[in-house]
Order: sequence, then structure tokens, then C-alpha cells
Amino acid sequence: MTTAPPSAPAEAARPAARGRWAPLRPLVLRLHFYAGVLVAPFLLLAAVTGLLYAGSFQAEKLLYGHEMTVAVGERELPVSAQVAAAREDHPEGTVSAVRPSAEPGATTRVLLSGVEGVDPDHTLAVFVDPYTGEVRGALEQYGSTGALPLRTWIDQLHANLHLGETGRLYSELAASWLWVITAGGLVLWFSRRRALRTVRGTGGRRRTLGLHGSVGVWTAAGFLFLSATGLTWSTYAGANIDELRTSLRQATPSLSATAGGGEHSGHGTGAGTTGGAGHGVGLDQVLAAARAKGLDDPVEIVPPADADSAYVVRQIQRSWPTRQDAVAVDPATGRVTDELRFADHPVLAKLTRWGIDLHTGVLFGIVNQIALALLAVALILLIVWGYRMWWQRGRGSAFGRPVPRGAWAEVPPYILVPALAAVAVLGWFVPLLGIPLAVFLAVDVALGEIAYRRRGREGVGGVK
Repeated sequence: MTTAPPSAPAEAARPAARGRWAPLRPLVLRLHFYAGVLVAPFLLLAAVTGLLYAGSFQAEKLLYGHEMTVAVGERELPVSAQVAAAREDHPEGTVSAVRPSAEPGATTRVLLSGVEGVDPDHTLAVFVDPYTGEVRGALEQYGSTGALPLRTWIDQLHANLHLGETGRLYSELAASWLWVITAGGLVLWFSRRRALRTVRGTGGRRRTLGLHGSVGVWTAAGFLFLSATGLTWSTYAGANIDELRTSLRQATPSLSATAGGGEHSGHGTGAGTTGGAGHGVGLDQVLAAARAKGLDDPVEIVPPADADSAYVVRQIQRSWPTRQDAVAVDPATGRVTDELRFADHPVLAKLTRWGIDLHTGVLFGIVNQIALALLAVALILLIVWGYRMWWQRGRGSAFGRPVPRGAWAEVPPYILVPALAAVAVLGWFVPLLGIPLAVFLAVDVALGEIAYRRRGREGVGGVK
């Protein structure tokens, strides 16, 4: 006779604990499998291009150092003189904005729109030495972060594979499914017995599974964040999120750019079209008025769009601490007619701003970019390990079969019905999650029906 060890009661309790997961785990496993196999190529593209983007900030500084930096001088010229120097060298187009030198040794950027040969959605940035007025060069610029050609190219590769609006569907599909795959992986990992999670001392498929699960658990929070923030500016889910924020009175407020003032009426503060950088009191007095209201560097000055519009001066610092205040200045009097403080933005508007900046690697600078690079590498490894497990499930000679179907029938109605309702709502709100999921289910049901009928015919043939 042998005596059971003291841990026997705990061991005996394990099956009951596993039993609680038994109905749901196969269903989650099948969804995780299908999503991983079919969506992973899109996630792999997003991870590789995201890795390139994370390194583009530092590459941009090296490649365009001549245009972006100068030797520190004794005294900066007035902004109006710097703009005049830029216009003398580049009289084409119109001045849409001016970004004065934000720190010692940085150049001033004079942004020109409507320049022939420049993408209509971009501007031509003319770089001016703020101490001497020397024009250091001109480069195409895109977006609020001032991306130059290299970073713009990589950014568009990550966002839409250079396929325009149609290409954006790939990145939205990846963002829509990343959180599903991540959440499913977490459920599967924590529902496994501790002994089956071990990596050390194992080999083959079990070792691959352990690596896949361990890295996935450690990076899950980052993936969930990337998925959520990526959806905020996607085509379809992003529009639904904007509508939801608006209905909750959490939309990002805008500044009245009408000369003479007014409440925050929602008028746009986009780039001017007249190019009147010296209109009315001029840039120097406008900048002084903004400084008096506490708008320190970095700032962007947008000239009046027309005779009825005001200058707009806004802070453009996306790094921490965020500086996003803005003022409108009457061109006739130089008086501030409207103010918009970032501190007064609704909570969801602030969270959206910080989330996007963290996603794009600007909120915490190089630390932020390194973290994004590590997440991209982790996602690449997880995808490679996932496909390797699929191969190993086929015993190294062919890809393995999916988890057997029919798991949903084992799920209790009190779990299945609310789960289906939640999936339906999510599928409507995030279309590139709902539509592919419906296709997966339809194909899976069709394949199951075909297999069932084939087995039936074989059974009849065997009886004969």
C-alpha cells in the first residue's frame, strides 16, 4: 500500500476547475485557430511595416540633418523675415503655415501648399536658418507630426501599402482581429494546467506552444492597446467611434477661426488658401499675442483662409507633456479672439489624442519607439510560431487539421446566447471583424455539411 502525498486533494480538485472551461475552451480554440491562420498574413504585414516605422524617426534625423538643424547663432531673425527669405527662394504656391524654430539649432519650416509636383494632401516645407535667413533646402511634408519623405513613405506603407483608401482595409482588418486573437490566446493560456505551460526542458510542438503562449501573455496588453488605438482612425470602425464620441459629447472641440471672435462654433482651422502670411498686423505681432497667452514652443502659425478669417496659432507638441493649446488672432487688431485649451478637452478626446500619439511613437519619444519595435518583433515571432505549431500538428509532413467542430453545441445556453449577442453588436460596430467572422462561420458550416454527407454516403456504401 502507498500513501497519497499531501498535495493529492489539490490534484483531485483540478479536473473540476478544468470542467468549468470545458464547454467554452474548444470554441475559443477553434476561433483562435481560424483567426490566426487566416488573418495572420495581414498582421504580419502590419508588424513588419510597423517595425520599419518605429525606426523611421531616428532615420529621418540622420537623413535630413542638413535641412533640420543648423549651428546655434546669437539671435534669431523675426519670423516675418524668415518667411520672406523662404518666399524669395520659393515663390511658388501659397504659405499655408509656419513652424518657427522650436529649440536652439532647429530650422524654421515655412509650409507651402498648391506647389506643382507636390501631392495635394502634402505641403512643401522650406527650411530656413532662423539666425541667418539662409534657406537650407525644401522637402515634401505630410501630417501633423511633420513627416518628411522617408517617414511619409513608411507611414503610408504601414497604413495602406501605398494602395490608397482601398489599402487601408488591410490595416483595419489587422486591427479589428488583433484584439480577438490576443484575448483568445489569453483565455487558452490561463485555462491550461501550469505543467502544460512549461517551456524549459520540452521539445517539439509543446516547446513551440510554450514559447508562443509565454511571449503572447507578456505582450498581450501592448497588442490590445495597438488594436484599440488603431481602430480609432480606421475607415469604418473609426467612423463609428467618432459617432459614439459625438453622441457622448466627447468629440474633440475646435477653435473659431472667424475674425472678430465667437464661441467654439466648430469652424475649421485648416491651412489657409490665400497665402497671406503678412496679412494685417503680420506674423510677428500674431506670434507675440499667442506668446502672451502662454503658447510656448513648438507652435504652428496658420494664416487667414480668407478676408473674414483670423490667424490661428496652435501648439504642436505631441510628446509628453502634451502641448495642444490654440488661439485665434484678429489680423486687423492683433487681439486674441478665441482660445482653446487642451486641459478643457473632454476626457475621451484627450485619451484618443494620447492613444494615437502613443501608437505612432511620438508621446514618449525614443522610449516609445523602442517599445513599438519590441511589440512588432514579438508579433512577428508569435505568427511564425503559430504557423510552426500548425505544421507540427500535422507531424512535420503537412499542415495540421483545425480543432474539431461542434464545440458550440457543448456551451450552455446561458453563456452561448449572451456571447452571440455580444459578437453581433461588435460585428456591427467593427465591420471588418463582423464580416470576416460571418464568412468564417458560413464556410465552416458548409465544410461540416459536406463532410457529414460524405461520411453518410460512405456508411451507406459500407452497408451495401
